[in-house]
Amino acid sequence: MRVDPSFFVVSTRPNASSIAQLRSCARTSVVTARVKVAAVSKQLRAEHRKLRRGLLAHIRSIGLLLWLTSPFIYALILPVALIDLFATLYQFICFPAYGINRVRRSDYVVIDRHRLSYLNALEKLNCIYCSYANGVIAYARELASRTEQYFCPIKHAIAAAGTHSRYSRFVDYSDAEEYRRQFTHLRKTAGEA
Repeated sequence: MRVDPSFFVVSTRPNASSIAQLRSCARTSVVTARVKVAAVSKQLRAEHRKLRRGLLAHIRSIGLLLWLTSPFIYALILPVALIDLFATLYQFICFPAYGINRVRRSDYVVIDRHRLSYLNALEKLNCIYCSYANGVIAYARELASRTEQYFCPIKHAIAAAGTHSRYSRFVDYSDAEEYRRQFTHLRKTAGEA
């Protein structure tokens, strides 16, 4: 559907006809976009499947060292799952009591790479595992950072590597006056993203 460019001239009072035309144009554009995405997606998946490495070829290419260390890597699924469980319980029990907003776990635990057509089954399993483990750690870190801001928003005396995103808001180590001035504000904003 072609739309006359003059249609997009801003009018102080749009009439029912122009509104209907705009809605029709928007629906057509959305449908067209979805069709294009589906076509590109189908073509892309076909290209990706051509690049997929066969499972047996992949298994044969894995070195002995990787095979020997794999059980140690995958054994971490138990502690990671326990962290996930206890962090979620902690949040649901404690955050409401402190007035801290809940963290959406799904913002941190994102598992989607297994849908990639160029990965074989073992690579997909590895991606699921890494996505879950790193997502849970990021989720737990966000819970811990909100808790730290609520209870102890003070920077360390020694520079710490890899501080979380809230750390820059914390009060300097030896600044007692600023700590007392900022404590209530920092506690109130602990639940903000």
